[in-house]
Amino acid sequence: MKIAIGIEYHGAYFQGWQSQPNALGVQDAIESAIAAVGGEKVRLHAAGRTDSGVHALMQVAHFETSVLRPLSAWVRGTNAHLPAWVRVLWAAEVANDFHARFSARARSYQYVLYNHAVAPASQHGRVGWYHRPLRLEAMQQAVPVLLGEHDFSAFRASECQASTPVRTMHRADVRQHGRYIIFSFQANAFLQHQIRNMVGALVYVGQGKISVAEFADLLQQQDRRLSPPTFMPDGLYFTGVDYDASWQLPPCEACWD
Repeated sequence: MKIAIGIEYHGAYFQGWQSQPNALGVQDAIESAIAAVGGEKVRLHAAGRTDSGVHALMQVAHFETSVLRPLSAWVRGTNAHLPAWVRVLWAAEVANDFHARFSARARSYQYVLYNHAVAPASQHGRVGWYHRPLRLEAMQQAVPVLLGEHDFSAFRASECQASTPVRTMHRADVRQHGRYIIFSFQANAFLQHQIRNMVGALVYVGQGKISVAEFADLLQQQDRRLSPPTFMPDGLYFTGVDYDASWQLPPCEACWD
C-alpha cells in the first residue's frame, strides 16, 4: 500500500531534506522512524526538497509498504521515534498512482524577515534578519513582476539541476506585521535557491539600492551574476502543496498568518 504523510520540521537541525551520508537529512530521520514502526526499510519521496536551514510547516511525502498498520500508527508511532524538531502531522492511504512530487500542482513558501536594528534572540534560526529599515511600499510595487510564467534564471543557483528555468508563479506578495515582513510565494515548482535569491533582490529594492524598474530588468536579463546575493535560509518555510481534490488528502497548507 502507499501512504502519504504531512510533515513539519525545524530546518536548523538538519542538512536539508535529502538523505545525507551522515544521516542528517530530514529524509533520514523519518525513514528510520517509519522503519521502526513497520519493521521494514522504506523510501520517502517528497513534494519538494528543502535546503539546509530551511523549515517546513507542511511538507508532503509518500512511501510504499507491505506492512498493515492503522494510520494512527504511522503518525503517533513514527513521532515516538523522532526528535522533537520533526513531526508527522497526518497520514493517509493513497492510490498507487499518487506521487508526492509529480502529483503536486503547486508548492507554497513563505519567508519571514525580522526587520530591526538588533537580531532577535528568541527567534534565532527561525527568521531572517535585516538591520536597516526597509521600504515596504517599494517591495510591494516590485513583487508583482514575478507573477506569471517566466525564465527565472536570474534567481537560479549556479548548481541547480532543473531541466528548465521556466516556472509559473501563481502568488507573490509582501506584507508587514510589526517588525516582521512576510514574503509569500506559490508556483508550480521552484528552482534551487530561487526564493532566497528573490528575497535578496527585494531587500535591495527595500533598501533603495535598486529601483522597481531595475528589479524587473533583473528578471528579464536572466543572468544570475547581475542579481544581489542569496539571502540567509533561516526565515524560509515550505508552507504547503496543492493537490487535486480527487486524492482526498487532509489540508496541505499552513502559514505564518
